[in-house]
Amino acid sequence: MNTRIAILSATALLASAGAFAHGSEDHASKARKFDAAKVEDTAFGREGDPAKVVRTIQVDMADTMRFTPADITVRRGETVKIVAANKGQVLHEIVIGTPEELRKHAEMMKKFPGMEHEEAYMAHVKPGRRGEIVWQFTQPGEFAFACLLPGHMEAGMVGRLTVR
Repeated sequence: MNTRIAILSATALLASAGAFAHGSEDHASKARKFDAAKVEDTAFGREGDPAKVVRTIQVDMADTMRFTPADITVRRGETVKIVAANKGQVLHEIVIGTPEELRKHAEMMKKFPGMEHEEAYMAHVKPGRRGEIVWQFTQPGEFAFACLLPGHMEAGMVGRLTVR
């Protein structure tokens, strides 16, 4: 009987592990407030001022581990709002970065799946909900976006972001 309870408990724990990856689902619902004094430059741009958004880009996320569209092009200097809609039944996220940064971050998430953070270049989105990233693309080049929850990027949840 004790073995059976232990097995059922372990199964329930493993089944719920995905819900806590990258923080709890409550973490996914926090709204970000823009503070110009805290904006930091990255290799792929910086947090954008919502008052300077020139375009909104809709990106859908699905449990098939795909983004639609999976290819986005923006102009250098452009501030855009990316609205990510989770059309699936599990937590997803969209994280912008260089392909190398995203790979490193995904590896770190495998080692520390419960870590919480909320940088301006990421949005955690509960099933059936929407998340937003407001970003100014200051550097030209080829960048990427991905869902870094364990297993999602490896299953193909990656997109290309071109800044011209």
